[in-house]
Amino acid sequence: MVSKLVTTMVRFLAAAAICGIAAADAQTVLITGANSGIGLEFTKQYAEKGWTVIATHRRDTTPETLLEVMEQYPKVRAERMDVTSKEQIDALAAKLAGTPIDILLNNAGLFLLGEDWHENAESAGQAFGTFDWEQFDAFVATNIRGPIMVAEAFVEHVKASEQKKIVNISSENARVTGQVYCCGLYWYRMSKGALNKLMRQLAVELKRQDIIVVLFDPGAVRVEKQENFDFPGMIETEVTVRGMIEVAEQLRLIDSGRFIRYDGVDSTL
Repeated sequence: MVSKLVTTMVRFLAAAAICGIAAADAQTVLITGANSGIGLEFTKQYAEKGWTVIATHRRDTTPETLLEVMEQYPKVRAERMDVTSKEQIDALAAKLAGTPIDILLNNAGLFLLGEDWHENAESAGQAFGTFDWEQFDAFVATNIRGPIMVAEAFVEHVKASEQKKIVNISSENARVTGQVYCCGLYWYRMSKGALNKLMRQLAVELKRQDIIVVLFDPGAVRVEKQENFDFPGMIETEVTVRGMIEVAEQLRLIDSGRFIRYDGVDSTL
């Protein structure tokens, strides 16, 4: 009788342990702009960690880069969502109703536009005297309005999760009190500075609901569009993403509102 009871208890504890492991592993991240650059690297690294990854993009068809990742990792799914389109954002939020999202990762953003920016990055419509005002509108729509629309649409998904984190990819160019670099990139720097202010305010509001909101400074990253640049201190994409994931894992409610470098050190506002 005792032997049977012990055996039953052992089986119960083993099953509970398995369920506990499954629950712990059942983590979900939604990544905007997931088909290239930092977003694609986040997709790969979270997939390698066994997370469910909802990788969003704005293309008409699923980009080849995401198809390759999905072929290797069955827990990665691609969804179309242009962060400048409230209709597409709301549609995906409705489609994912009832799906907890542990980390909502606002990564999609614009850096430079134009055909000649490789040769003349200091202008390309973002330098005084060459301002392209249509580009200004595009930067506001993508880098400022997009992240807050996504946060508003998916806040209930985040609230329903275990980790309850909204992570935003900002930039060292967002610093107001730090060194100002000449020249160009007005729209990019302006929009990332506005994103910081926006999300720091949101952090105060959502803290009441136990939701953590942070901003990351990934450093000068050698993404595809900057692979030919050779600025001092440039960092490889896989290195900064690995660092940000490690920091994100340690975030607690007390960290909400922080602007953090990929290595965990506070960045200058």
